[in-house]
Amino acid sequence: MTPIPCTVGLIQMRCGDDPDANMAKALDRIREAARRGANVIVTQELFRTPYFCQRQDMALFDLAEPIPGPTTAALQSLAEELGVVIVGSLFERRAEGLYHNSAAVIDADGTLLGIYRKMHIPDDDQYFEKFYFTPGDTGFCAWRTRHGVIGVLICWDQWYPEAARLTAMAGAQVIVCPTAIGWHDDDPRDVQLAMSDAWETVQRSHAIANSVYLCAINRVGREGRVEHFGQSFAAAPDGRVLHRASPSEEEIVVAELDLARIESTRRQWTFLRDRRIDAYGDLTQRFLR
Repeated sequence: MTPIPCTVGLIQMRCGDDPDANMAKALDRIREAARRGANVIVTQELFRTPYFCQRQDMALFDLAEPIPGPTTAALQSLAEELGVVIVGSLFERRAEGLYHNSAAVIDADGTLLGIYRKMHIPDDDQYFEKFYFTPGDTGFCAWRTRHGVIGVLICWDQWYPEAARLTAMAGAQVIVCPTAIGWHDDDPRDVQLAMSDAWETVQRSHAIANSVYLCAINRVGREGRVEHFGQSFAAAPDGRVLHRASPSEEEIVVAELDLARIESTRRQWTFLRDRRIDAYGDLTQRFLR
């Protein structure tokens, strides 16, 4: 069987205060990624706006929009025009008073294949997401697109091995992770470096443990008290980083993924075969004490 060609384009960018300007920039960067050969193109988390969860403000709910809606319509039109898969991360207004941190998965013919809703919602200084977002109810999904089977995790989800495992078990060949992560002004330099290293390491571990490609897409630049540290990357099924973006500059990461490597890697590293599914029932418990 001829492998499906898959070349990812990861759009790492700064966001200003004007959602329309951010949208125009993202559409331009998607076109550029496609010109450079990408056929699966992914935005960073909540790409239409600055990361607004640094404060609790009722007025900011007005930034949300339905899915399908105007942003997904624009992304669908562009996906069809370019013949590329697009994963766009949006602030979703599902109903009155019900909002999600979501990602729309759009196939290369412009079809909206589905929505992933962020499952793990953090609550931390400058990351007050529980104020805005209802935990997702989609479960962990994978969509068969023209250019491979794509699964999605969003930011805080990407720290959980259970999330990556279930996404891989759903058939994902490539797990994409739209992200908004950075460090605070008052974090010591060693803490900053440890954070970015941990962020990359845990995701490369997911790639290894599941023998899948994993692509993380972060934003870059200062927003409020947070300096987003970029470093978007694509990792192979053996954990090797194929390309890593700048920690401080806007960049489009383009990386060719050989999906046949998933099969060859799993034949050598038989993690899925050797799982003791009869012994994992306690994972559904909060704690064993």
